[in-house]
Amino acid sequence: MKSAAQKRPLKVFLCHAHADRDSVRTLYTRLTNDDGVDAWLDKEKLLPGQDWELEIKKAVREADVVVVCLSKQFNQAGFRQKEVRLALDTAMEKPEGEIFIIPARLEECDNLESLRKWHWVDLFEEDGYEMLMRALRVRADKISATLQIKRNWLPKANTQPATLTEKQAK
Repeated sequence: MKSAAQKRPLKVFLCHAHADRDSVRTLYTRLTNDDGVDAWLDKEKLLPGQDWELEIKKAVREADVVVVCLSKQFNQAGFRQKEVRLALDTAMEKPEGEIFIIPARLEECDNLESLRKWHWVDLFEEDGYEMLMRALRVRADKISATLQIKRNWLPKANTQPATLTEKQAK
């Protein structure tokens, strides 16, 4: 097993609609600045003059996890549908049962038919980000990658046995 110094950060590709760029940039910032994820966001990673389609394909193939940021706008046709197909093709090469594609709803919307087999997370709900981070932690542990998760969202261990007080018992 690698030591913490030898581990690399978890690589996460963020697939999203252009219309959702502000909320996805917020997600990107939180993942990279707060939780030590090597997130790939086109506006941050693509350089002028690069073949953007080639770079996106490369980033999806190299990702440990693809987070598909779903919204009403995402469900329209566009290049992002191609990104989802690429992610699905890449997922077929992974061992069954591994976390690779995470559908993440930014708002109340339908999931894509092609992503229905994977449980999604609702990032607009109070515990949505926590649930996403739990999934990323499982994936990072499986492949010996690192996350620098802030401890304040982790569930507190209940060291006391659950007992009813007299008031609750009545």
